[in-house]
Amino acid sequence: MRYSRDLSGYGETTPDPQWPGGARIAVQFVVNYEEGGENSIEHGDAASEAFLSEIIGAQPWPGKRHWNMESIYDYGARSGFWRLHRLLKDIPVTVYGVATALERSPEQVAAMKSAGWEIATHGLKWIDYRDIPPEVEADHIARAIELHRQVTGERPYGFYQGRTSMNTVALGCQEGGFAYLADTIADDLPYWHVHDGKPQLMVPYTMDANDMRFSSGQGFGTGQEFFDYLRDSFDMLYAEGEAGAPKMMSIGLHCRLAGRPGRAKAIQQFLDHCRAHDGVWFASRLDIARHWAEMHPWQPRIRPSEMSRDDFVVRFGGIYEHSPFIAERVWDSEMGAVHDTPTGLSGRMAQFFRAASDAERLGVLTAHPDLAGKLAQAKRLTADSSAEQASAGLDALTDAERTQFTRLNDAYFAKHGFPFIIAVRDHDKAGILSAMQTRVQNDTRTERATAEAQVIRIAELRLKEALK
Repeated sequence: MRYSRDLSGYGETTPDPQWPGGARIAVQFVVNYEEGGENSIEHGDAASEAFLSEIIGAQPWPGKRHWNMESIYDYGARSGFWRLHRLLKDIPVTVYGVATALERSPEQVAAMKSAGWEIATHGLKWIDYRDIPPEVEADHIARAIELHRQVTGERPYGFYQGRTSMNTVALGCQEGGFAYLADTIADDLPYWHVHDGKPQLMVPYTMDANDMRFSSGQGFGTGQEFFDYLRDSFDMLYAEGEAGAPKMMSIGLHCRLAGRPGRAKAIQQFLDHCRAHDGVWFASRLDIARHWAEMHPWQPRIRPSEMSRDDFVVRFGGIYEHSPFIAERVWDSEMGAVHDTPTGLSGRMAQFFRAASDAERLGVLTAHPDLAGKLAQAKRLTADSSAEQASAGLDALTDAERTQFTRLNDAYFAKHGFPFIIAVRDHDKAGILSAMQTRVQNDTRTERATAEAQVIRIAELRLKEALK
């Protein structure tokens, strides 16, 4: 089984985005423009809208229009948009524009363009795509792009469906013309997603620093709560940037929600807070995408989870000395992007080594050669073992040293029934000899556990080399 989700991401150390001017944080505002594109009988839908409004817990009205719901959306277009526009017109903003909503709002589109805002596509209609067949969703995406071009004069280069299906990202990749997709909440930085062997840049969005939480029972109750959350998010990310790990912060706004006076005040306060700090880059999502593609272009790398079984076993079957069954069992198990890193794959291989029978684990131990033994002298070691022993100078011993290694190897094997095993890349020659002299005195149960731990460590080091 191949696991589709990537739970690793950048890991503990994130890449330096090298934001322009050495900025410590990229701040990105999204204005969602959905008014006129929501579910409505008048729009040809089966029921009224019920999502993201002042009516918490609203339900669709099948076959009926909902006056209050429609007028809430109308407020976003008629008043809320213009309030947000006044607040944000002097900074780069990305609009997530539903194509049919943009079509019904020529004055707002003109204002977006006059402000120099990026207008990304938010799909054809503001509807839920979870049960929409992929061919229908693909048709909607194509129609959205064309309608967007007709209304704004240019095709969109960013895509955020929002109410997605499991096909949305794949369809966005297949369309082929987007600089970025935004249907992900998986990171604080852009990242490359691979679909059918081709890279697609993802610029993550946010559900937390988002005014949508005014429309939920456990979300923001006041503008002050919204400001507090935005400020705290900014301060944490800014501090990380000062410490050498800059990130991006997305803020999601909706005209009918944040456009209300008591909430818009929070946006003004937050802007003032940002402007009181040096090293803040206000950017559109397209700015961020283009910068990332230039500074961190896609780099192909070995992806073990995508290899064929034969290729995987050939490449990794010797990680555990002469024991390809470990690699075979790993490939036959669940694998995914988390196993495409040295730490991820070594952890998975260690799991299957530990799960092996006692006899199988002992077989792995006995497959290891003696250190500086006869196989080394006859140059019959595996390439990995040869390189490892050479790294500690075990390929250039004096006669006295060789005699000492031989004596200790023989004594160790006679007592424990398997060769002395140590991750030689962690030690020098003197340290290895000292460890041999100490460990030969241990009881076999202790030494068995120590040897197995060293086998796992050797595999980890080998994988770091193999997956550079």
